[in-house]
Amino acid sequence: MAYRKQLTRLKAPYLKRILIEPARVEDWEKYPWNLPIFRGHDFELEFTTPITIIVGENGTGKSTLLEAIGALAGYDEAGGSKGYMPIDHSRAIDKSGAALAGTLRGHWLPKVTAGWFFRAESFYSVARYLDQAAIDAHAAPPDFLSWSHGEGFIRFFEERCRRQGIYILDEPESALSPTRQIELLKMLRRMDLSGTAQVIMATHSPLLMACPGARLFRISRFGLDPTDFHDTDHFRMMRSFCNDPDGFLAEALYEDEA
Repeated sequence: MAYRKQLTRLKAPYLKRILIEPARVEDWEKYPWNLPIFRGHDFELEFTTPITIIVGENGTGKSTLLEAIGALAGYDEAGGSKGYMPIDHSRAIDKSGAALAGTLRGHWLPKVTAGWFFRAESFYSVARYLDQAAIDAHAAPPDFLSWSHGEGFIRFFEERCRRQGIYILDEPESALSPTRQIELLKMLRRMDLSGTAQVIMATHSPLLMACPGARLFRISRFGLDPTDFHDTDHFRMMRSFCNDPDGFLAEALYEDEA
């Protein structure tokens, strides 16, 4: 994987640590500070490897945390590269992790914030933004949307994740078949071995959780803890299904009619 510009000779990770500053939190009972990961009011997350993966059930705060990290690095909450604003948030009523960033402090060495914040749910808007920006500049639009959803994702990763920097990926597997997930896994491995890319990713994919060399964290009702992918609910469920599909489905779909 070739990188066009070297910003520093130091190896990833560049973002070393994030922590919450309790004095900046006005109300611990409000979202997002009422999430389980902040229950002790002393949240801290250290990045010791180029690739960090965060897993957990829906609603535990994975995307919120990634949004906050993206905001710390200077990205719009909808995703994109530095300086991009693919969505107008002025009339939004939803709450995002951008507010959380105001109560976090990041430790960088050095502060390399070039890269990309990828969000599966806003990929369409970001892709349209990129097309229009290219057209306005009288250049050829990248046109990621004329491909199938999964092929568009893979093309995007191949073209946009090749430079030195920090890459924040929120559920990148959402449009990818298992075969395409393996392609992404290979790409992540190359990024890891390059030493010039830091990846912080939230995923539900057991395949991506197994990325060699990555450090894995699980968010639960008890907080945020390091784990092994073999110990995740995602892997255990898939293993149970593969070992006995009929028995697994019979138990999973059983409804007590009494």
